[in-house]
Parts: sequence; C-alpha cells; structure tokens
Amino acid sequence: MKDDKWLQSVATEFNLPMTAYLTPLVDHHSENPRFQIRWFSPVSEFALCGHATLAASHYIFQAGLVKSKTIEFSSLYGILFAKKVSANDGFYIELDFPVVPVLDFNDLDVSAISEILNGATVVDAVKKNAFEDIIVVLGSGEEVADLEPWFDKIKEAPGRAIIITARAPNGSGFDFYSRVFQTR
Repeated sequence: MKDDKWLQSVATEFNLPMTAYLTPLVDHHSENPRFQIRWFSPVSEFALCGHATLAASHYIFQAGLVKSKTIEFSSLYGILFAKKVSANDGFYIELDFPVVPVLDFNDLDVSAISEILNGATVVDAVKKNAFEDIIVVLGSGEEVADLEPWFDKIKEAPGRAIIITARAPNGSGFDFYSRVFQTR
C-alpha cells in the first residue's frame, strides 16, 4: 500500500465523505480472503467506517474478486467481517464489527446538542463512545430522516462526529434510522 501522505492526498482530492483503500493480505481466491482496509476523509484517517466497508464489500462480491461468501478485513479498529447473503433479487451484505463501548457523557448539555440539531427533541441520554462520537436518540425515524442541522455549529461540537438515531417507522423494513455528521 502507498504511504499515508499519498493516501491522504488522494482522499483530499476526491473530496468525498470517505475513501476506502484495500490491500489483499492473502490470495483473494483463497477460502478465507483477507484484506487490509483503511479509511480516509478529506482531512484525516479514521479507525472505522461502516458505510465505506459496506461499499468495499459490495464491490469485492459484485466484481467476483472472491469465491468465499465471507471477507475478513484487518483495520486500525480490529478485525471486521462481511458476509454475502443470497436474496431473491441478488444479495445483501451482513457486516460484523467489534463492539464499540458506549460511555455516559454527562458533561454535555443536551440543550446545546438540541440547538446544533436545529431544535430536535433529544429523547434519550446523549452518550459518547471510544471514538468520542456523540450519540443522540431522537423521537422518531422520520425526525432523523427530515433533520436539517446547523452545519456551522456541528463543526464546533466536541468529539469526532454526531450520530443521530431513532426507531424506524413500522412497515419500513428497517429496525432503526441513523445519520452521521462529522464534526472535524
């Protein structure tokens, strides 16, 4: 894999929320394909990114780069797995990540977070995980989907990102909705 400076410069030039880089660690046609995966935003490297892992997994499976139905990724955060599951109209991917510990985050003012989130109703404790992400539970999946936060204020918030989540509406086919707003 190229050096860190080159990886960062390409991600900066792409200017996408996240750029994923893959390096095969074993022959990708082996029974247990393993790749190193690294994620870069336009400004820094991240230890974990679910969306970019899903996109990378989809590409690997869709392009037929592996024969196995499971891919192992080695990352800064630990070992991650992607499993290809057959479905009527193709396939879907199940991701298995290490558990991220969640800690109480008592020193954050809930009203300040509500203000950053344009007056959204915070219905559950605001928490922070090992990555210093602020996790906010809102009242409904619709509120998550419709939220238009104050992006200038998000940039001033503590931590790496604000994650909003809520139970998905009945009949949506999902368990919950979530969105991530990067603070730095």
